Amino acid sequence: MIKVENLEFTYPKSKKKALNGISFQIKEGEIFGFLGPNGAGKTTTQKIIIGLLKGYGGNVELLDKDLQNWKSDLYERIGVCFEFPNHYQKLTALENLELFASFYSRKTVDPHELLKMVDLDQDANQRVGSFSKGMKMKLNFIRALLNNPQILFLDEPTTGLDPVSSRQVKNIILKKKKEGKSIFLTTHNMTVADELCDKIGFIIDGKLNLIASPKELKIKHGKKLVRVEYLKGDKLIRDKFQLANLGTNSKFIKLLKGGQVQTIHTADATLEEVFIKVTGRQL
Repeated sequence: MIKVENLEFTYPKSKKKALNGISFQIKEGEIFGFLGPNGAGKTTTQKIIIGLLKGYGGNVELLDKDLQNWKSDLYERIGVCFEFPNHYQKLTALENLELFASFYSRKTVDPHELLKMVDLDQDANQRVGSFSKGMKMKLNFIRALLNNPQILFLDEPTTGLDPVSSRQVKNIILKKKKEGKSIFLTTHNMTVADELCDKIGFIIDGKLNLIASPKELKIKHGKKLVRVEYLKGDKLIRDKFQLANLGTNSKFIKLLKGGQVQTIHTADATLEEVFIKVTGRQL
């Protein structure tokens, strides 16, 4: 669905490359997380792939077609959700969606259906200028779904959302994945990436350091331990055990049989810990 090879880009008047030879692929029905701190090159990469930045080096293919051979028909096939919402403030939520729907040549998704998906149906006829930040973010997100795109580009889609709205948006993203959509997700939120992404890439200073699944990375860089919290009288005790030969560890088995165990966790590394270890940088 997306194939990027040796992508390079330098902004005018800059001596430093914003992107320095990055390569990756995104398959059908796959969520690819592009992780890195501000200024790492995440948004630059997205802007090139969706045709907003020209003059790049390397090769980009979308839907088995060179990016340079796509014209405006590309936007019939992709959906883009930018980090900062950009709406017509004096129009209602419904009017905003209807306006953008009119730009497409093929049939679009019913705006009422999209508004209902994110609980904005009751606010459909309210001017967007009176919306909260979270409401604007949700409207921004569903606008990217108007044309039922094959590829979705999402830039920090849960920023500014309360936990319920964030869960709602993440569920929709996972639903789109099940429908076979390919999703390019740029974020510096490791929790979102861990929960949603099939693969992630760490980008620092325009270089792609690593591509792997979150699970693989957490296991590889974690410790082979089990942490246990158990009650001894009224006191909560914490202990740890090596994973090797855990099934024959008499102390561990005795704790399990005693019925006082409160929690058991493996010592997988967090994605943020992996990121710091691999790149030497913090988010």
